[in-house]
Amino acid sequence: MTNPANPEVDRIRKTFQSYQEEGIDRQRWSSENPGNRAMLRERHAAMQALLAAHDFLPLAGRKILDVGCGSGGELAHLLSLGAHPRHLHGVDLLPERIAAARAAHPELAFSCGNAESIDYPDGTFDMVMLFTVLSSILDPAMAHNLCAESMRVLKPGGAVLCYDFRFSNPYKRNVRGVTRRELIRLFPGCGIRARSLTLLPPLTRRLGRWTEALYPILAGVPFLRTHNLTCLKK
Repeated sequence: MTNPANPEVDRIRKTFQSYQEEGIDRQRWSSENPGNRAMLRERHAAMQALLAAHDFLPLAGRKILDVGCGSGGELAHLLSLGAHPRHLHGVDLLPERIAAARAAHPELAFSCGNAESIDYPDGTFDMVMLFTVLSSILDPAMAHNLCAESMRVLKPGGAVLCYDFRFSNPYKRNVRGVTRRELIRLFPGCGIRARSLTLLPPLTRRLGRWTEALYPILAGVPFLRTHNLTCLKK
């Protein structure tokens, strides 16, 4: 499933390994920060509403793949929506993330590899999750390959659930925005439904004890929302 000669794969690995070594993920996404908890609650509520709108709930009997699963938290959250552990699968490039996912969620299935080549038969899954994955891929060919594989392993009538940045940040060279037009091009023929969410994270993390009162108000301002949650139905 891996191609060590692929320079984009090597760049992505090095980028995320540096985040881990520098403790950036732990600092930014600590659950002790009330802003992080508010962003997560909003995202989970939006996920539930979007899946319900597409008649995907409850998730019992649905087989789901999380591409770029990290330590498995988003995949494990689906248990609260009725998913069965044996139907939840995750794949990630970094072996240390897969080790962490297996340790935290031993009842779920995780594998390490490059999702340009997914080791499952055609039409295996009812849903594929891509959370902040496409924004981390700067090579258009790799993005195309990964999305084509996601579609290959998706059943007819299945859905890709994508959560990603709306805009590029000139100060973050390893991250880019993912537009609706790009998603339509990467997933041709799919029905698409999207909503913007997630109040600007650097601002949200500074709200402190005012988070509960201010987050809903500030998140109502469209240009302060940094991400899209998109459902693409095959």
